[in-house]
Amino acid sequence: MKKIRYIALSLLAIGMMGCENELVQDLRDRGDTSGDPLPELTTGSADFSNYVALGASFTAGFSDGGLFRAGQERSFPKLLSEQFTLAGGGAFTQPLLDENTGGILAGGAPTPFGYRLVFGGAGPVPLDLFLASQGAPVPPITTEAGNNIGSDFNNFGIPGAKSFHLVTPGYAAFNPYYTRIASSGTSTVLGDALAQSPTFFTLSEVGGNDILQYATSGGTGVDQTGNIDPSTYSTNDITDPNVFAQAFSSMVTALTQNGAKGVVTNVPDITSLSHFTTVPHNPIPLDAATAGFLNSASAYGAYNAGIVQAFAFLVANTPMTQEMADAEIAKRTITFSAGEGNAVVIMDENLTDLTPLNPALVSMRQATADDLLVLPASSFIGTEAIPGNPQTVNGVAIPLADKWVLTPEEQNAIAMATSAYNSTIVAVANTNPNVALADLRAVLEQASLSGYPYDDYVMTTDLVFGGLVSLDGVHLTSRGYGLMAREFLVAIDAAFGSNFIASGSTPVAADLPTNYSPTLQ
Repeated sequence: MKKIRYIALSLLAIGMMGCENELVQDLRDRGDTSGDPLPELTTGSADFSNYVALGASFTAGFSDGGLFRAGQERSFPKLLSEQFTLAGGGAFTQPLLDENTGGILAGGAPTPFGYRLVFGGAGPVPLDLFLASQGAPVPPITTEAGNNIGSDFNNFGIPGAKSFHLVTPGYAAFNPYYTRIASSGTSTVLGDALAQSPTFFTLSEVGGNDILQYATSGGTGVDQTGNIDPSTYSTNDITDPNVFAQAFSSMVTALTQNGAKGVVTNVPDITSLSHFTTVPHNPIPLDAATAGFLNSASAYGAYNAGIVQAFAFLVANTPMTQEMADAEIAKRTITFSAGEGNAVVIMDENLTDLTPLNPALVSMRQATADDLLVLPASSFIGTEAIPGNPQTVNGVAIPLADKWVLTPEEQNAIAMATSAYNSTIVAVANTNPNVALADLRAVLEQASLSGYPYDDYVMTTDLVFGGLVSLDGVHLTSRGYGLMAREFLVAIDAAFGSNFIASGSTPVAADLPTNYSPTLQ
């Protein structure tokens, strides 16, 4: 069986993006529709003289699966700082990486943060693999996390950081991005940011990583709601809302204690990102002979019959009703047909465990439109567990493991945690007059449904073509970070009486790329 591809893309995508409207002008040069010039910029009550950004990967400028110099130079805090300079803002320095590979070293060895992704013609591929396939030299990763470069920066965006990590002493020992800028082995990210004496701050995407790694791992972690000891958490776990609330509230209190003003963001619905919406649940094409074999007693036909027998036993010997049994039998029955659109087979831990009755009756079913397959599944579905053996096709003969799929139950755990985090964020923002709230949740929701306007463009969450989300399906493109910066300015204007938007003092969409060349040096 041929390997299944998740999306039919071609190099036409790059060409299309290169043909975008080149006539977009800086808003400050346009004037409004009446022909009147735009008003002069006013700053309101905010002091932008020393702006400090605190957060995780979005704050750092992470894009295309990596952190690299060109992306950092177009991070949303950097783009904001360029507007703040028009309002008395000072210099904005960032801990730039040495090159554009997207990777970082720890003790000379590459960390799991490897080469950035590039468009390979059919989808995202790591830069090193793409260049090697073209016979081109692969640039080395040279940025060494162990070389501490000091902490005198304005951007404290630490990729991978969860809410409680930002206030945990000694976090530098666990995150290479913080290792290279931590002021000491026992410092906190918050403490190092406060040491810069900010007059204005952004505290962004706090809470995103508290659910993101659970989501991208297909829900393999644990929902730690009810456990307030984060030292017992694993990497892919969901953070307890009370742990989040304590960390977030303490950061806002500390950042505003000397009168500084700032902007915080809520947590978007991350499952609407292209990392979770690109791979269909039913990508399997089959010929009649293969479909017939899969439905036969030699394959899933025997499994289906065993399910019926097992539930008949449970109805007769347990409190399970026939209605309950019929519902799960229907969910677990696996059938295929000739043609396109066959659903993959997945493992589902939420199904009734039938293995005590029959070890062959593992908890598997076919995926539905309610399931979300993670983006890396695109290169796994359709491969053969045993090369050359078509009866070992992953997603067909062999069900996809938990890490490839977010089931509705796992999506609900994410939604519940997100809602709890946002309740805290809104409450903190509403009770502190020095804090504005940027509603990035609403922006992402609109972008995923109908598109979100940014200058002469409509940004969507579609992978490659949408312009908002980068090739990793989670982080933004540089143009996406420009839109994010603009939404911060909207919130600043509303809360502090400035007029960045009305005066046209915003990042210009046409100046910001949606993709980076593999040859970027």
